[in-house]
Amino acid sequence: MEKPVKTYDYSVHHVFDPERWDRFSPRQGDVVVTTSQRAGTTWTQVIVANLIFQDGNIPGPIGEISPWYELRFSPFEPMQATLEAQTHRRSIKSHLPLNGLTFFEQLKYIVVGRDTRDAFMSLLHHHRGLSAEIIKKAADYDDLIGRSFPPDVGDDKSFWRKWISQSWFEWETQGYPYWSHLDHAQSWWSFRKLPNILLVHFEDLLNDTEGEIKRIADFLDITIDEEHLPGIRQRTRFEEIHKNMDKILPEMNVVLRDGPSDYMYKCGSGLWREFLNDEDLDLYHTAVKKTLSPDCARWLEKGRAASGIDL
Repeated sequence: MEKPVKTYDYSVHHVFDPERWDRFSPRQGDVVVTTSQRAGTTWTQVIVANLIFQDGNIPGPIGEISPWYELRFSPFEPMQATLEAQTHRRSIKSHLPLNGLTFFEQLKYIVVGRDTRDAFMSLLHHHRGLSAEIIKKAADYDDLIGRSFPPDVGDDKSFWRKWISQSWFEWETQGYPYWSHLDHAQSWWSFRKLPNILLVHFEDLLNDTEGEIKRIADFLDITIDEEHLPGIRQRTRFEEIHKNMDKILPEMNVVLRDGPSDYMYKCGSGLWREFLNDEDLDLYHTAVKKTLSPDCARWLEKGRAASGIDL
């Protein structure tokens, strides 16, 4: 299979500075956890951290030791220095699609998917909770980007309709005012057979957390010490992560009005059922048909176990 190539420039958004990946110094076995957004990123980062530090002595907040690498808002040099100083196996976060970043064969990529409709419900909650400080920080880049990031996206239904049928980037067809959940999934799905890419689904994490932890460990060539397995299970429970969010992502005190406790939305699937009507779902099905291959669509909506797709 051909090596993935960066074909799109995602730097035309307030959030992204993809060129940082051109300055990344890879180490063999570095781990990248990537989702579009609101799809289990932090949950998976916590799992990876607990596989690396199986006794639970994780040396700092997840947002610090496993940083969002291309986030424009984060000063690059201190983050780079932190990563370079790490002597343990490193884990990094990204929200870029595969065709929007520099790909390294030395790295292990864990791609987390989620039903598009549930991802939106979580994004809706997140967007409504953004602090005035983070909105102002985005506005600082208006001149660089050439347009403003809109904090006001209308009522909830208007937001859905814009998000599922309009795009920020000219090569995408949904995701406004962020980026496309569907394009992100398809970009990685197309290269899922590469030995350094693993697809994980939010639904499978919910239904078989321990099984997915072991699957991730196998992918990372990590042997789980049976003595530490009960502790790993406990620390990676969604409820436990939510309870400790102030220690895991303290930077959410700046990002969200209500702080870290408001970061992880309701744990579950099907949250969209009481929100989206038939007209809304028509928009969803149109977007899926336009963007995803049939097998990717089935996996993204149902997960690995329920879809029966061999990854």
